Amino acid sequence: MSLPQQLRDESDFDQLPHNIPISATIADIEEKKGFIDYFLFVIEVKTKGGSKYFIYRRYREFFNLHQVLEFRYSPEDLERPGPNTCVLPTLPGKVFIGNKREIAESRISELNTYMKRLLGLPTWLLLDEDLRMFFYQTDKDSQHQPRALRRLRPPTRKVKTVKPKMDLFSSPRAEVMFDFRGNSKAELNLKKGDVIFLLQRVNADWLEGTVNDQTGIFPQSFVKIIKPLPESDSEGEGGDSTYSCLHCFLLTPSGVQTRDVCVQEDLTIQPTYKDLLSRMRNVFKVDDIALNYRDPEGDLIRILDDDDVQLMIREGRGQQGKVKRPVNQFPWELHVTLASDLSVYSTEA
Repeated sequence: MSLPQQLRDESDFDQLPHNIPISATIADIEEKKGFIDYFLFVIEVKTKGGSKYFIYRRYREFFNLHQVLEFRYSPEDLERPGPNTCVLPTLPGKVFIGNKREIAESRISELNTYMKRLLGLPTWLLLDEDLRMFFYQTDKDSQHQPRALRRLRPPTRKVKTVKPKMDLFSSPRAEVMFDFRGNSKAELNLKKGDVIFLLQRVNADWLEGTVNDQTGIFPQSFVKIIKPLPESDSEGEGGDSTYSCLHCFLLTPSGVQTRDVCVQEDLTIQPTYKDLLSRMRNVFKVDDIALNYRDPEGDLIRILDDDDVQLMIREGRGQQGKVKRPVNQFPWELHVTLASDLSVYSTEA
């Protein structure tokens, strides 16, 4: 690099605002559970002015940013870039199949390299509004408390796990009467004959407890209560429940499966069509499915987008006074069918 070019680059950098990000490193990943489970990358950002803070981003936010930058700045001819173009670093591609945690873990090194090269591009690109907003600490970021940050801990630090002491004669507990396989990490796997120690009531049908050093939720109908929870816990007093319940049906030629799916979202939430479809595929282990709801006349109406989800929720709330449901159950239900099966419809949507 020539001396005049070096001086000009240094001058350009000196004139950048102090809140411009100059480095970003992934400190850890955090799992987000709900209608759809995904992982957030916990990113430590340093600015030109010396500030440090954490932001939380999904892979798809990296992907969306990269597409915007490619559209604006990627040259048509890589060997002959124009004055307002530059060659962008390579973003690791999408992965559609595999363990989500393993996929997220494997991306850390590549995404760290991507951010390092991205923030090392010409200073004028660092002023791009979308790039700055990606690394900007929003109110949601600042209110989020990191859970682990294991990559920021000294390598010699040891985390001691303390197991709860259970009094076999005084602790609330139940005996497992039927095998139960949890459908998500929030749900326990139970074997007939296990003794499970009860921690709290989730809703009318689900409890939280500990068995074999694992803590999670499980349906009460699979166990026999030996010693019940204190009345305040059983009645759900002293605080809001941790989980909400979504009542679902899988309609197939061989019969109907019914599932109560526990999610951490509030009862007032409006999930996206994409998240609902992904969650139902995971719950029933079938990919070729369609989502539906019953209208006030009892006909099945197919859901195709977010507007249909909004209509389903609105009609479900309109039926709240007519249909009795548990306190923690959503006012709307999902009827899942095979995508190719139109025979179950009374009326076309």
